[in-house]
Amino acid sequence: MPIAGAPIRDEGAINHLLSRLCYHLRMSARAWAWAVVVVATISLLAQQRAVSIDVPAGARPILELKGSGYQIYSCTAGDQGMKWILKAPDAQLLDAAGKVVGSHFAGPSWKLADGGEVQGEPIASQQASDPDSVAWLLLRAKPGTATGSLASVAFIRRTGTHGGAAGTAGCQTAADAGKSERIPYAATYTFYSAQ
Repeated sequence: MPIAGAPIRDEGAINHLLSRLCYHLRMSARAWAWAVVVVATISLLAQQRAVSIDVPAGARPILELKGSGYQIYSCTAGDQGMKWILKAPDAQLLDAAGKVVGSHFAGPSWKLADGGEVQGEPIASQQASDPDSVAWLLLRAKPGTATGSLASVAFIRRTGTHGGAAGTAGCQTAADAGKSERIPYAATYTFYSAQ
């Protein structure tokens, strides 16, 4: 065994030390490569989850209302067991002054007191920051459903949600099937024309 600081004269020992050094450098490079792959994968997954609910370019807002009411759920059996499934919203639509100007109900549909009405179909969803709140949505007006004062509506966006998400309590066994639950919620609904 060589003494620390003394020159190594044995070629076999030198080759052995060089071999071990190269092995550790290769392992270190592999570890860095794996770290880069893992970080890139996590970043890609995070980007995929952040779905945009932005309206298409050129769309312009024509009306903004607050929704205040309930999300109604039914306990239903599914592939993953018992689960609360959204049946319908039941909410009042309020203007900026807090005056009731319409309602929001199954469809999903929005109907104003003046008779204007539109139904939507979801095209994008974004998780709310609060797990107890329903997702933010971008909906497209169903063809032929926009009438009256809402006739020019092409898109509806739900943002600023508070509450409304179903929990798991009360819907866990087959005996719970068919139960109904009303969860209070509030949201902002913005109606957009295509141009």
